[in-house]
Amino acid sequence: MPSIKFDEIYISVDVETAGPNPSQYSLLSIGACSVVDLNDNFYIELQPVNNNMLPEAFAIHQLSLDDLKSRGVPPSEAMTKFASWLTEIVPGGRKPIFVAFNAPFDWMFISEYFHRYLGYNPFGHAALDIKAFYMGLHGSSWKDTAMNNVTQAYLDGKQISHNALEDACDQAELFSNLYRVAKTRS
Repeated sequence: MPSIKFDEIYISVDVETAGPNPSQYSLLSIGACSVVDLNDNFYIELQPVNNNMLPEAFAIHQLSLDDLKSRGVPPSEAMTKFASWLTEIVPGGRKPIFVAFNAPFDWMFISEYFHRYLGYNPFGHAALDIKAFYMGLHGSSWKDTAMNNVTQAYLDGKQISHNALEDACDQAELFSNLYRVAKTRS
């Protein structure tokens, strides 16, 4: 992927969860990478906080609650490791910008877990949504921002794997490609 000069520190984040909200369901895995360098990445699987899991969630990611209970990292330790990784890759005095495809979903889990276990969110209170970025760039409808449509145009039709790290890296590439087009129009 050709390098883009960014003035801000964009971090692509993807999560896999046991359901649609962090008050009832567990955050099961986090994948993150620098949008500038996909090799600057982070991946962790978390111990679930309860036994709630929707069958639809399992069908997507195939992560087992029983397996994660034994080999997952306790959430407080996982969030500490994620915050430490962010500190390592974000230059002093700078703030990471959370980037995701359907960012409201991923951000609500990350923000809740950071606040619950560390008392703060290193990303702050905002997230950059790739779907909304695409919609604004193309003047499209919301339904046209479906992953299949966007990846067809900007990721050679690649399908997401539902592995949080792989998806975070694909999202980073997708955002870079969209950003490149936006810069040529400005």
